[in-house]
Amino acid sequence: MWQIWLIAAGIFFVGEIFTAGFLIFWLGFGALLAMVVSFFTSNIIIQMAVFVISSGIFILATKPLINKFAKKDVVPTNVYSIIGKPAIVIEDINWETGTGQIKVEGEVWSAKTNDSVIIPKGSEVEIESIDGVKAFVKPITIASPTNINK
Repeated sequence: MWQIWLIAAGIFFVGEIFTAGFLIFWLGFGALLAMVVSFFTSNIIIQMAVFVISSGIFILATKPLINKFAKKDVVPTNVYSIIGKPAIVIEDINWETGTGQIKVEGEVWSAKTNDSVIIPKGSEVEIESIDGVKAFVKPITIASPTNINK
């Protein structure tokens, strides 16, 4: 019976090459332990129990460690990548009518503000959030009348 466990371990180890979860590897070690047990007993139930329990222990014991090293930092993409970035107002943002436009990273966005202010063209704003196709902004600097035409 030890030959079957050795073949199973080999299949698990080769199978791990084609996966990224580092799960099948521990099944291979469980099969190797079951192979060792097969030298002492021919009872298939004991061998299977050793395989299942040892594989489960290996997986549960190392899963948090694997997750710690495999975890990648989440990088915001698409529209969420502009949250927190500065933008320039290219059309007055009016909180009453909900109109206005900003330019950020070369793109033009419709903009709103949660504050009860009108942000004039030429002002610098920071993008707080995105709701659908509108960017919610807060003012960083308000354009003075002399800055508007620059």
